[in-house]
Formats: sequence, structure tokens, C-alpha cells
Amino acid sequence: MDELRSVTADDVAAARAGFLAERANVVAKNAVTASGIRAAARVPEALAANALTFDVEVKQGDRCDQERSGRCWMFASLNTMRYRVIRRYNLKTFELSQAYPLFWDKLEKCNWFLENILDTLDEPLDGRLVSYLLADPICDGGQWDMFRSLVRKYGVVPKAAMPETACSRNTRDMDKYLTRYLRGCARRLRESASAGVGTEDLLAMKKEMMGDVYSLLVTCLGEPPASFEVRLRDKDDELALSGTFTPQEFFSTAVGMDVDDYVSLISAPTADKPFGHVYTVSRLGNVVEDGGVRYLNLPVERLKEVAIAQLRDGLPVWFGCDVDQSYLRDEGVMDTAALDLDGLFGFPVEGCLSRAERLDYGESLMTHAMVLEGVNLDADGRPTLWKVENSWGKDHGREGFDTLSDAWFDEYVYQVVVDRRYLTDEERAAYDTEQARVLAPWDPMGSLARAR
Repeated sequence: MDELRSVTADDVAAARAGFLAERANVVAKNAVTASGIRAAARVPEALAANALTFDVEVKQGDRCDQERSGRCWMFASLNTMRYRVIRRYNLKTFELSQAYPLFWDKLEKCNWFLENILDTLDEPLDGRLVSYLLADPICDGGQWDMFRSLVRKYGVVPKAAMPETACSRNTRDMDKYLTRYLRGCARRLRESASAGVGTEDLLAMKKEMMGDVYSLLVTCLGEPPASFEVRLRDKDDELALSGTFTPQEFFSTAVGMDVDDYVSLISAPTADKPFGHVYTVSRLGNVVEDGGVRYLNLPVERLKEVAIAQLRDGLPVWFGCDVDQSYLRDEGVMDTAALDLDGLFGFPVEGCLSRAERLDYGESLMTHAMVLEGVNLDADGRPTLWKVENSWGKDHGREGFDTLSDAWFDEYVYQVVVDRRYLTDEERAAYDTEQARVLAPWDPMGSLARAR
């Protein structure tokens, strides 16, 4: 029995003999040890199948760069919004401030975290829930619903009104020290409650803590503008928009997007999430008074259909995916045929789990948010290839763009955000009226897009 439980010398000898008996194994070893797994598994024909020409396409301004931050969900959201400004005022390019929502998201996440600490005072410190809350309370990541909450409350501003800082370009140290302070706040609140301090006094302590949070954020990011001057010139150098605006006024005037019309659709084919129903995630959100997230779970084919419908109407589509899977990052190619890992190793590695099984067994979740800006269709109108605007700068991929094969969409796209008018009557009714089923905080559909 011990031999069955242990790795024995005979096991190693047999495995070595089996490896050396196959010529392909030796070739693979030489290639991988010299150049790495992805380079050795790269399929060159995949690039030819991912050309940047599209049947349906939305033209955007210059590429944006989130740099060393996990703000992809913000960049994706702002990229769908800036497109409206570019189109409305006939601009060559335009960029909304990404530092501005970063400031307010951090502030709101800190308040959300402290509210959760106050709500879990009776939970054990070493229990799963409190441990989860303490693990990464104010990470850069987020979801569309969280961005919508920020826009509702704070509006948006042009990049010139609140430019990037060293701490927005690289959020690591800001996040590190803010997290440390918040954990100290959690200790003070829990110990005060144990000592008999009442609810009103605990809330007063929290208000004082939030003042410190504001101070730290202003130190790192600068103070968000309450109002600002705008002068936008169009492609012909004519003045297209000028005046003084508050952030809410600028969003209403320049962007003119009804964020409440946009709904979040997910596709999680797991047994615990039947299609056609609405879900939320416990403890996930940022703006306390706005609540958490709300998803309608649909088959992946429906996500494609509504995304194509919105693209045909000339509007880009926010989407979330597991970006690092089957990905040629330098070339900007997401394609299940781009890497032949199973052929390289000689047994199923990528192919050992289905889409549902990857979610159930912790292999996959949404890691990155980007924007769909184009699609190729076959003779029957089915998608074959998608154009993607990333937020990693113009030097990434092909001038800042990626491509996404339809087979890759089937496997690794988990979320799209579209105007509710593209849903069926039945889907709208479910989204609007159904009591949301609550998922655990650590459910894969509660992951926050934050790849950098």
C-alpha cells in the first residue's frame, strides 16, 4: 500500500524510460528548455487566421494604456463612453480621465469594506468570510455594475481635468499602504465592539477612518475636480464644445449615455447556475447605497448574438474574459488554435477540463475586461473572428488591438454588457423582476477584472 501512495524509484525509472522512448518528447524538452512553453507551443498559422479586417467595425480614437494598474474594467468602460464623445463632436481622438474614477472607486471600496467589517463583527476572525474580506479589500479590479455606480454618483471628466499620477500609473504601493491601514481599521472596529462600544460610536469611528482614507487618496492621486473648463476641437479644428462643467454635467452633455439601460450578461454553464436566471454575489460592490452586482446568466451563443446586434448599431461592447488562456500576448491573438500545448506535452493539458469544469475546479474566471469593436461573419451570419480594443497601449498587439477567435469566445468569454433593448421580452422580464440568487463571495462569477 505504501508503494501505491508514494513516488518510488521504480515509478521514476518507468516514467523516464517512457519519456525517452518518444522522439517527440525529447524534441519538446529541447524546445521548451531553450525558449519556454508558449514559444515552443506557438502555432504560426494562427496569426494568418487573425487578420485585422472586419465585416462590422466601430472606429475608435488612439489607444489607451492602463500601465501598471489593474484598471482594465475602468478603461473598458471609459472606452465605450469616449467613443460617444468622439462620434458626437467629430473628434480625431479623446480620452476620459481614468484617475478620476480610480479615486472614487478606492474611496467607495474602503467604505464598502468597513461596512462589511461592521456587518461581520460576530463572525470568527479566522473564519472563511472574514479572512476573505481581509485578503484584498480594495484591489484595482471591478465589474461593469460597479463602474455604473461610480458614474451615477460622480460623473466623468476629461483626462486633462484629472491627469495620471505616479500612483495611478502604478498602484502597487498605494494599494499596499491603504490595505494595511484598512486592516488596522478592521482590528480597531472589532476590538472596540468586543469591548462593548455601541453601533453609533462604531459608525463615528468609521467616519473618522474614512477621513484618513480621503487624505491618503488625495496625497496619491490629487484632488478630484468639482468643476473644470472644457474646450474640444473637432477634426477640422473647429470649436465643438466649450464651457465650465461639473463631472455630472459633462457626462450628461458630452457622453449622453443612459447607464441604467445597460445590463450585465454572464455565461456560466455550471450546474449551480441554471440559464435564464438572475444572480448576484454576496459582499461584492463598491457604492454602499447602490447595492451590489446583478447578472443574467445566458448561453454563450446569446452573448454573441446581442454583442453582434449592438456592434451592427455602431456601438462598442464591454466584455470580460479569462485573458491569459491560449493567448499570444505579443501578437495580440486569443485563439484556441494559437498554442498546441496538448501536442507539445503529448497528453491533454488544456483539453483536460470543459468550460463548466474549469469554473467548478478553480481553473478559470474573469480576469480582464476589454471592448469588442468588430466582428467577421460567415455566409450564414455566424461570427468567426472578433476585433478587441485592449488597454495596454498602442505598442501592444497590433497597434493596441487584439483579435479573438470565435472558438476562444466559446471557451473564455464570460460576460458582456449591452443595451437592454437587445434582450428578448422574457430576458428583460427576468433581469428586471426576478429575485436574484445569491452566490458566495468567492464564486468565480464574483471575480474582478484586473489584468495588467
